[in-house]
Amino acid sequence: MVLPFFTHCTKANVSDDAGLLEMLRENISYFRSKPMNIPKITILLDQGYHPEHLTQELEKVYPQIMRQIKFERSTKPSTQEKAAQGKSGFVPAVARWVIERSNAWMGRCKILVKNFERTLSNATTKLNLCFVKLMLKRLAAS
Repeated sequence: MVLPFFTHCTKANVSDDAGLLEMLRENISYFRSKPMNIPKITILLDQGYHPEHLTQELEKVYPQIMRQIKFERSTKPSTQEKAAQGKSGFVPAVARWVIERSNAWMGRCKILVKNFERTLSNATTKLNLCFVKLMLKRLAAS
């Protein structure tokens, strides 16, 4: 089971890149204290992100960060690849499916079904509570 390591809510007019940079900057102390010999953390990205730009901006804040994280872009199968597999229409991409599955888990939390939050911190707290609930349910079942 893959669960989010950090969560961060932004206003709707904030780009994907800017939102990810905000989140990582807020949590930079984690990366500064993380031993270098621990495996890299993989950050799954869809096609809306620009890994080169993200890398440049993060290295300005903490030059060694790319020794601790790696960006993995989800692949989008081309029409020819789908045809070779005998598929058409929507074909889930492996890494992208993890992101969409997590979004579906959040959709099951009644507290997140309607968006009535007045502050971003309230929205982030509700998101965190949703994943805490999910983790507790999984732990209780095992």
